[in-house]
Amino acid sequence: MSSLLVAAIGIIIFILGYRFYSKFVAEKIYRLDPNYVTPAHQYKDGVDFVPTNKYVVWGHHFTSVAGAAPILGPAIAVYWGWLPAFLWVVLGTVFAAGVHDFGTLVLSVRNKGQSIGTLAHRLIGKKAKLLFLFIILILVLMINAVFAWVISNLFISYPASVLPVFIQIPLAIWIGYAVYKGKTNMLLPSVIALVVMYGLAILSSNVQVLQIDVVGYFGGEGAAGLFGMGAVSSAFLIWIVILMVYVYIASTLPVWKLLQPRDYINSHQLVVGMAILYLGLLFTNPEVTAPAASSAGDVSWFPLLFITVACGAISGFHGLVSSGTSSKQLDKETDARFVGYFGAVGEGALALVSILAVITLFPSAGDFTAAYSSFAQANATGLGNFIEGASQLASGLAIPPGIATTIVSIIVVSFAATTLDTSVRLMRYIIAELGVEYKIPALSRMHVATSIAVILSAVLVLLPEGSKGFGSGGYLLWPLFGTSNQLLAGISLLLISIWLKRQGRNFLVTLIPMVFLLVMTLLAMFNQVLFQWSWFGSDANMLLFVLGAVIFVFAVWIIITAISTLTKNRIDQA
Repeated sequence: MSSLLVAAIGIIIFILGYRFYSKFVAEKIYRLDPNYVTPAHQYKDGVDFVPTNKYVVWGHHFTSVAGAAPILGPAIAVYWGWLPAFLWVVLGTVFAAGVHDFGTLVLSVRNKGQSIGTLAHRLIGKKAKLLFLFIILILVLMINAVFAWVISNLFISYPASVLPVFIQIPLAIWIGYAVYKGKTNMLLPSVIALVVMYGLAILSSNVQVLQIDVVGYFGGEGAAGLFGMGAVSSAFLIWIVILMVYVYIASTLPVWKLLQPRDYINSHQLVVGMAILYLGLLFTNPEVTAPAASSAGDVSWFPLLFITVACGAISGFHGLVSSGTSSKQLDKETDARFVGYFGAVGEGALALVSILAVITLFPSAGDFTAAYSSFAQANATGLGNFIEGASQLASGLAIPPGIATTIVSIIVVSFAATTLDTSVRLMRYIIAELGVEYKIPALSRMHVATSIAVILSAVLVLLPEGSKGFGSGGYLLWPLFGTSNQLLAGISLLLISIWLKRQGRNFLVTLIPMVFLLVMTLLAMFNQVLFQWSWFGSDANMLLFVLGAVIFVFAVWIIITAISTLTKNRIDQA
């Protein structure tokens, strides 16, 4: 089957969804008001609350939510065939993700820029808020650990990508000062930054001295490294320390100094990257060699598909970004449609090209089946398959394979890093909220809360997992990510439904995807907790069982409380 036909169908549905469905939701359901004074203006402080051009906010929002997850999830989910993953990405984006991301943004803007956790208190009570914050805290902690793990391993595997990624930091700071102090337009400086980054990518791909190969500095893979723990483990430790120092600084700086300009650069990088991949697809039109559906396999697609592809179809983390940082930067309420819904469409387009890159990589269906022989194998090789497949598409534009691989790895690392420091900032907010709730003033201090977030993330990512050795703990809680993430999205849709009902509006647009998502996720989580993570297994299984069971009980408690609230007939005035 032609990959171009698959891409065209997906993109047309995305365009129609944004053009018509998001307009209907904006005008008839959320009822955006261009004269509403947003929190960015109400509480303007120059640090978190900063009125910002919608294209810049979209850049921050898009790159914060478009981390490695919308690439990794679809690259794994094609294990069940490309058609189920394609349908969930396309339809999930239009009818679930867009409504969710858009809705959490509007709900936060209408409530002083408060996070979705705090809004749970207002909508369904204090106990539900605390339970919800616990689920969110576990989720962002997993995101911090796993994304730090991914970035460190990509730096080790692709040393040519290190310098182009790190040059982005001073370039972003320069852009921040140029725009907010010198009143310069952000577009031209960010384009210059991209030229510098990709120029350096070409150089570093061909000049070995520009490649930051930490493993090589220790003498190669067989060398003793630090404290005799091996060169690779030593390199991993160094990269984790560097990343934790970076995210500490990045998550405490005012958003205009680093977060916004870096995210704006990355938004252009994302557009350029996807343009390269889709143009490569257009010029080469590779055949889809993967099967449309596969009945074979050691793990059933139902209901696991709907938690394997989270970001790219719908993701609870997006609601954290919408209500945690994006709502505090929105200049006009009417910008929410572009930032929230179109941000979800962009993420869907990234997930779609991830599917296409993988299903056109292999010469034959037999080669694909051999590479995806088990679900564990799909998890282990999914990201690498995307990088190889994306490089193959980029090579269709006469880009040399080595340079194409470096550019793709830079894109993946940049998005993962963007999500990482946004997630640490969100974790700081949550810890501060808990400090206020439990009357522990120290937790409300920026540097105390940030230190706790960074230390916990570092401990988790460096935690050894049994015989897998040092640094494997980044994936220790990864099986909980998909279920926790989708539970968060379902509960967020439930909160939006309650708010809409209290306004006397039609809430079916959020209720229907909420019911579907919660049923699929609770089924998957119940199966994992009861059958896969037996308390008789390893220590890792024991931890997964306990945390999974706690999150499952908390989620059911919140849902029952919220449904009880939803059935009440009280309508608030707002």
